[in-house]
Formats: sequence, C-alpha cells, structure tokens
Amino acid sequence: MGVRRFEDIQAWQEARILTKQVYVMTREGALSKDFGLRDQLQRASVSVMANIAEGFDCDSHAEFARFLGFARRSAVEIQSQLYAALDAGYITPEIFKTTYEQANKTKAMVSAFKSSLQRQR
Repeated sequence: MGVRRFEDIQAWQEARILTKQVYVMTREGALSKDFGLRDQLQRASVSVMANIAEGFDCDSHAEFARFLGFARRSAVEIQSQLYAALDAGYITPEIFKTTYEQANKTKAMVSAFKSSLQRQR
C-alpha cells in the first residue's frame, strides 16, 4: 500500500514514541526544573518528528533526504543530552538506557529511510 501520509512512515512513528518518552522523562523530578536541558530535550525530540513530516511534503527526494538528515541529527542531539541528564543525576541509568535505545532505533530508521530515498533518485 505504501506511504500516503507522514504518519505512515515507520521512522516518524518511532520518533513519536521517542518524543513521548522524553516528555514523560522531563515531566517530573529535578529534570523538570532544569528548564534549559528539559526544553532542549523536548525541542530536539519534537524536531525529529517535525523534520520527517516536513520533509514528506517536499517536492523532491533530495529535499526530503535533507530533512531526514536534520531529523537524524536531532536524534543524536537527544542521545548527547541524555548523558548530561544522567551525569547530573536527573535520570536513572534505566531511563537513560531505554530512551537512548529508542533514539538509536529512531536514528537507524531515519537513516534507512533516507538511504532508500536516495536510491530512488
């Protein structure tokens, strides 16, 4: 059947799961009061979803691939910020691991999707 809407893209679906995890993680505890880190984590997670959706509406595969690159980098940004949250004692190693792995899964799916688009040129 294929992709008819951005919501059909598996990478976007994984990004949505990642965003939910980030929002749950940043809702409570000391991390909820570190406005800079909290907001940056939230913005980066939403950026992954938004760039996939935005790219879907592009006029070319090349332009879509560019947006997927932005999405992938935002997932990496989340991974780096998770270390800051862990090192500050804001999150447990378990939360770090779960969220890091979801960011990694999202990043991998975005990369695979970008590669498939680039092969279609």
